[in-house]
Amino acid sequence: MLKKGDHVKWKFQNGETHGVVTKIHTKDFVFMERQRRASEDEPQYEVMSEKTGKSAVHKASALKKI
Repeated sequence: MLKKGDHVKWKFQNGETHGVVTKIHTKDFVFMERQRRASEDEPQYEVMSEKTGKSAVHKASALKKI
């Protein structure tokens, strides 16, 4: 289980990047004008890229703690 402030890495179209968990969503929510699904059992993690400063949302399976 990841927590806010954890440093993580994840893959994307052009390779791999890293950043910090900024928020943990445990209920359905809207991110970038799209409805996202989340629950206590399957949370989604909002992460901020240290390279670009942009935010993204991923499931735990897409993130690796570093």
